[in-house]
Amino acid sequence: MRADRLLAVLLLMQARGRVTAAELATELEVSVATARRDLEALSAAGIPVYPQPGRHGGWQLVGGARTDLSGLSAPEAKALFLLAGPAAGSSPEVKAALRKLMRALPETYRTDAQAAADATVVDPARWGQETPDRPAEVRRLQEAVVKRQKIKFDYKAQPRTADPWGLIDKGRVWYLIAGTEKGQRTFRLDRITNLTLSDQTFARPADFTLETAWDRVVETLENNRSRTWATVLIPERFLWVLQDHFGRHCHPGDQLPDGRIQARVAAPTPRDIARTLSGWGATIEVLNPPEVREELARIGTELAHLYAPG
Repeated sequence: MRADRLLAVLLLMQARGRVTAAELATELEVSVATARRDLEALSAAGIPVYPQPGRHGGWQLVGGARTDLSGLSAPEAKALFLLAGPAAGSSPEVKAALRKLMRALPETYRTDAQAAADATVVDPARWGQETPDRPAEVRRLQEAVVKRQKIKFDYKAQPRTADPWGLIDKGRVWYLIAGTEKGQRTFRLDRITNLTLSDQTFARPADFTLETAWDRVVETLENNRSRTWATVLIPERFLWVLQDHFGRHCHPGDQLPDGRIQARVAAPTPRDIARTLSGWGATIEVLNPPEVREELARIGTELAHLYAPG
């Protein structure tokens, strides 16, 4: 849109003071003639943009005219670019927005803001795997959330109607939090099919915040995941692996004289804990509860029977 481009021209001139039509054309990826018309349009609108003749001429923003559309403090600008900078690599829209915002920042902020934008590279793929694709329905659902449009879809082969309240990107697994006839519900996007956006709109609850709603979802899920606790002994050098497996459901305890650490781990069922620990063989010893020890014994017996010689 031309209005966006005129704003970009003004911000660029604010940053540099004087520019040529050719420089603007290169920066904004337009023709020199278009850049010159934009400069003339700003001048005609009463903005103090004037052509400067001569070998080192160009167009100049004079009289101290300035616009700072960001209103950001230096720490806020750095925080914003730290978060948004990595996303710009995969999103032309974010890259364009950051470029415009960079021009709107006071000059003293720009060096730190640019450094913040370049400080992090996001590689969501695990080793040996390709980068996961964003679910195809994310953009459409984002539009529905913003425009407050009701949606219809199939979920686990059941037709649903819902008010989309917000989206969550949880380690590249996307969730939709929505209002339904039965209250707030959470849906995995990879299980949603036949999505359509309705012409009907909805009003989101006045007291709803996405962060609070997700915190409650996480708390419920974590409580379900920690129904069974087991006490184990593991060599200290392997404790970090156990913590990686169980996350917040691994609580290290005291160190024994033999160098092992006593820790508590949790999962929904004794079988879930046993399945996770069985690959360690005798490296990890389970002290309690008996149900986990019994599951490990059962798994060991099955493996011994399956792979017994002869």
